[in-house]
Amino acid sequence: MKLSIVIPAHNEEQRLPPVLESYARFFRDKLGGEVELIVVVNGSADGTLALTEAFAAREPSVRVINEPRKVGKGGAVLMGLRAARGDLVGFVDADGSTAPEAFFDLVDKIGDAGCIIASRWMMGSVVEPRQPLSRRVASRIFNFMVNLFFGFRVHDTQCGAKLFTREVLDTILPEIGITKWAFDVDLLFCARRHEYAIREIPTVWCDAAGSKVKVAKASTEMALAMVRLRLIYSPFKWIVTLYNRLNRTLKSCASGKN
Repeated sequence: MKLSIVIPAHNEEQRLPPVLESYARFFRDKLGGEVELIVVVNGSADGTLALTEAFAAREPSVRVINEPRKVGKGGAVLMGLRAARGDLVGFVDADGSTAPEAFFDLVDKIGDAGCIIASRWMMGSVVEPRQPLSRRVASRIFNFMVNLFFGFRVHDTQCGAKLFTREVLDTILPEIGITKWAFDVDLLFCARRHEYAIREIPTVWCDAAGSKVKVAKASTEMALAMVRLRLIYSPFKWIVTLYNRLNRTLKSCASGKN
């Protein structure tokens, strides 16, 4: 199998169908039967699962994984990556922000790199319509923290289009345990720790309507996720371990009182 593309989907019955249609048609023309689209439906309360299963019934390239729990985007992507069979394996958002032509650009330009990521912030990128100021500021602060904490020199770790070689995934997936906002960074940091080259290219990105992200809340969670991840990859990992134990104890006590 040449290519696997993972698409995480939580309550995406409105935005996902046209994305599946465009991706299935485009990559069928490009790669024939050498592509699989893995839709990981997680914690959805709408018709996402039924729509996706109906689409998969008539489109051989589409596989569906249903996870009833809310495991978050990171958890859903990791489930899809672990199930993928392609020589190249990537993921993309379900909202259509990255068109299939833009994703194919990653396939075309990965070269000898271990992974390649799309960037909305490199010279030559096209982002339409322009994102609200609050989201742009939050994105830049987060990226600054990533580069500061992890020694990266990348413009955009959070763009939802990334592609890895099979060798890289087989190496790093056993080490990945962080989801939510830090999972992109964890994937890239693990790849770099194993000395795989990371390539970044400008992309064409459409700011899709209907985003569920609340900027203020997300910004706080993103900052905490970065601190937590940095501690995990440091001699102070014990702080995270202690916090996790205390958190489980408190939840257990609260559950007992109820």
